[in-house]
Amino acid sequence: MADQTATPLTDEEREELEALRAEKARRAEEERARVEREELEALRAEQGRVDAEILAERAAEERAAKRASTAKGAAPRPGTQAASAPGPKEKTFGERMVTSSAVDDDGIPTMPVAQKIIIAVALVAVAVFIIYTVTR
Repeated sequence: MADQTATPLTDEEREELEALRAEKARRAEEERARVEREELEALRAEQGRVDAEILAERAAEERAAKRASTAKGAAPRPGTQAASAPGPKEKTFGERMVTSSAVDDDGIPTMPVAQKIIIAVALVAVAVFIIYTVTR
């Protein structure tokens, strides 16, 4: 047996080995493609379920909004989207930080005061850092 491992392969054996390696690679590629197809189908099915859930939630919210609008004077139920969402005049903290109610002459909203303050503080910090670096 040691004789067989020590002797080099003949041309026929080498061709057979290459053919077997190619067949093995082809089968591995087919298996990889099959697994990827199965994964893709599973992901598509999952995405379809998520999309259906989202559409159902939106439809339920629309029905609830219609019921709330038809029942004028009825208080909205706690936990509904209408009760937790701020009204059109109420802005969240984040909205106040990035939007402004004032508009320029060309129709573009102006920069909020909070953003101007943040920019000023950043410029002061950069100036202090430059002065510290130069004088050191």
